[in-house]
Amino acid sequence: MPQDTLRREECLRTIAPALGADRLRAAEERGAAMTLATAVELAIMLAVPDQQDPRRPQPPGLPRLSAREQELVTLVAQGRTNAQIAGQLYISVRTVSSHLDRIRDKTGCRRRADLTRLALQAGLV
Repeated sequence: MPQDTLRREECLRTIAPALGADRLRAAEERGAAMTLATAVELAIMLAVPDQQDPRRPQPPGLPRLSAREQELVTLVAQGRTNAQIAGQLYISVRTVSSHLDRIRDKTGCRRRADLTRLALQAGLV
């Protein structure tokens, strides 16, 4: 087997008992839905402590977001593209972009990775 496959299998054996079958399957599905770039950025965010500029205020978080906005943050954190989100929610890509702009204004999160971190911290994913 290739080295990457062996490493993945070893990790799965380690975490499977802790997560349980349902949560492991859900995590694999979320991971498969992410682009490679999003997965790498998420891995880096989780492995490296937050290096934000201390002068920059921390994002206020989810309390200011509507249920629909929280839904969009969840979908972004799951690695969905704007087009995929639009299709799932039966709205236009332009509407998704508008929602994300408002979410960014409310939270201070500028990148999709920042929104993913917010969703993880809030337990949305």
